Amino acid sequence: MEIERRFLIDTLPNDALSHPFRMITQGYLNTSPAIRVRCDNDQYYMTYKGRKFKGSLAVEEYNLPLNKESYEHLLAKADGYIISKKRYLIPDQGYTIELDVFEGVHAPLIIAEVEFPSDEEALRYLPPSWFGEEITGKKGYSNSYLSAHTAPFSSN
Repeated sequence: MEIERRFLIDTLPNDALSHPFRMITQGYLNTSPAIRVRCDNDQYYMTYKGRKFKGSLAVEEYNLPLNKESYEHLLAKADGYIISKKRYLIPDQGYTIELDVFEGVHAPLIIAEVEFPSDEEALRYLPPSWFGEEITGKKGYSNSYLSAHTAPFSSN
């Protein structure tokens, strides 16, 4: 299960890109339900993202570890665009902001995600002043949507 809030970023604070980051590359084998393969630095896995739980921010999510060869085999079968991004990890109020700086066809898109243990904590969270429009639940900014589209992005 995943509970997160997502925000567009227009202007980064001066120190944002000085934080540790991971390189993420992912492709989608299916978008509804979302089935993706991901390389996160040197870890490989397949993720199933299912339905959103009614009345909640929570989304069903399952990860299956892969080896490099399986990842590369499945990535070659992915539909649409391969997503590449640097994910910076920024501490904030006891949480971690995952700042995704997209590369390639999705540049200059920047999205911040914050994950929470409960809906209540997610709803209480006060985003930093440098966060832009909240895009939680907006299909046009989901990674599965981005795998089939380039800029301009949609707030749907």
